[in-house]
Amino acid sequence: MQDSRTVLVAMSGGVDSSVAAALLVEQGHRVIGVTMKTFCYSEVEGPSQTCCGLEGIMDARSVADRLEIPHYVFDVERDFTRDVIDDFVDEYAAGRTPNPCVRCNGNTKFRDLLKRGAMLGCDAIATGHYARVDSDPTGNPRLRRGIDPDKDQAYFLWSLPPEILSRLLLPLGALTKPEVRERARDLGLVTADKPESQEICFVPTGNYVDVLEERLGTDHPALTPGPLVTAAGEKIGEHDGYARYTVGQRRGFGGGHQRRLYVIGARPETREVVVGKIEEVYRNDLELGELNWLGPSPTTGADVSVQIRHRAPAAAAHVENLAGGRISLRFDEPQRAVAPGQSAVIFDDDVMLGGGRIERTG
Repeated sequence: MQDSRTVLVAMSGGVDSSVAAALLVEQGHRVIGVTMKTFCYSEVEGPSQTCCGLEGIMDARSVADRLEIPHYVFDVERDFTRDVIDDFVDEYAAGRTPNPCVRCNGNTKFRDLLKRGAMLGCDAIATGHYARVDSDPTGNPRLRRGIDPDKDQAYFLWSLPPEILSRLLLPLGALTKPEVRERARDLGLVTADKPESQEICFVPTGNYVDVLEERLGTDHPALTPGPLVTAAGEKIGEHDGYARYTVGQRRGFGGGHQRRLYVIGARPETREVVVGKIEEVYRNDLELGELNWLGPSPTTGADVSVQIRHRAPAAAAHVENLAGGRISLRFDEPQRAVAPGQSAVIFDDDVMLGGGRIERTG
């Protein structure tokens, strides 16, 4: 058995974090469960059976009682609003497509876990993400993909502070989702057959525009009509607000068009949504900012693989330039719907090197 540690486990009230806590208890660790209250649920209408919601808190507490471990609820609403919700709204207002789960992991969840864990005397923190932490041949910690390709969540973890890796445990990285549910049933956990939460936690209605309308107002330029144009600048109609469209989208342009159109991008300064044919959605290269390296950064000229969204396969790419806090990459084959604001994560085989936000495509 590995050395016993005192571990703070993030418990959302879902089956994954429940089993992560259970596995750590089985391994002989002293486990403390914590659920993060990220926003004021009483003011939100929508489904209650969600992780991160009030029912999630109650389910997490039920699992903690079953495992006979202490459980705490931490209020991180102020930090979550500043770091995640405000950023989400600002990005859409700027014509980009944010990834709030990545933002939460890098700016709120893991940093807070590390801080609270230190206060409670914990040696390590843990979550139910499907990814793995191990050591490279020189003994340095590294982050790798989970073994289940259908559930791998390494993509969402590129923005973690590098110093966390030596204190991070990911018990589910070597398991598949069916194996996790089976373990939960064997243990009699209330979350064993709980459906997976698909919505963004602060968008319980399932429509992100509801949040934008509430925070920006329905008369904000991002939510009001503007020109629908081709890449050459020809106006072919009107849209109902550029924040309602994402790169690669095919629907929502109204009738009267003789060809199938796809969103290529947005121009907030003129409130234009740019559309074109399917081949115009593909991009050969991209530039990333807000870089974060969890492993050795690649050098100019290196061959890497790049994942541009969750569920997308990693694509072969070449490092064109790395300077000034930015990296430029060129794909071996053009990639569809590379969206500014989204995350691009750089791998060497299944080992994550790092990632950043997509700032420019070409």
